[in-house]
Amino acid sequence: MNSQGMMKRPRLQMAGVAKHFTLHNQNGAELPVLDRVDLDIGSGECVVLEGPSGMGKSTLLKLIHANYRASAGSIRVQPSQGPAVEVTTAGPRELVQLRRGTIGYVSQFLRVIPRVPALDVVAEPLAEDAGDDPAELEAARQKARRWMIRLRIPERLWHLPPATFSGGEQQRINIARNMIKPKPLLLLDEPTASLDAANARTVIELILEAAARGTAIAGIFHDRQTCAAVATRRVDVAGFRSRP
Repeated sequence: MNSQGMMKRPRLQMAGVAKHFTLHNQNGAELPVLDRVDLDIGSGECVVLEGPSGMGKSTLLKLIHANYRASAGSIRVQPSQGPAVEVTTAGPRELVQLRRGTIGYVSQFLRVIPRVPALDVVAEPLAEDAGDDPAELEAARQKARRWMIRLRIPERLWHLPPATFSGGEQQRINIARNMIKPKPLLLLDEPTASLDAANARTVIELILEAAARGTAIAGIFHDRQTCAAVATRRVDVAGFRSRP
């Protein structure tokens, strides 16, 4: 497939998606957040979600990843092989497989098992596929080392748990862990927010490389420079806000 065709391939399709939260501590009051979200993202695109804080940008990413369940509408994700998956009705096992093989998600916070060394945290997505094969496990660790070097994680930290790291170091581990295994769809929630200029440039390079491979990307970024560097399209989430 040529690059033009790759760019047009739908990887994510959202149609009529809405999300409201039920406030159980306020007599079941409904808090509407998003309404009538219609959004397609093709392979090779990097769609930047824009709008002021509180507009529902992170909520939109969490709906795609099924951290939140949509209140209405359809969210379809196309894996590399096989039929598209309807995220809104997918069962737990189907969602685990979707996250493992199709959707990468760099959240704002690193969530890992305590006391696991940083090197193993980064290598884990590849180690899951390696099973008990010693050669494959070592290859996963070698690739993790290369990612940690590229993201300037000092070697003295590799065998320490990330919970002891600074915020910027934790975020770089978060990025490495969730981008080390190429996936068709990548969700980014302010990946450069706590990084210095040099590491932010590295992350921009990684995003552009992922897009060049055909990854469909939806991202939230805290600065205009990063947006300008990676965006192929911008979407104002304010247009998806619930209306009276």
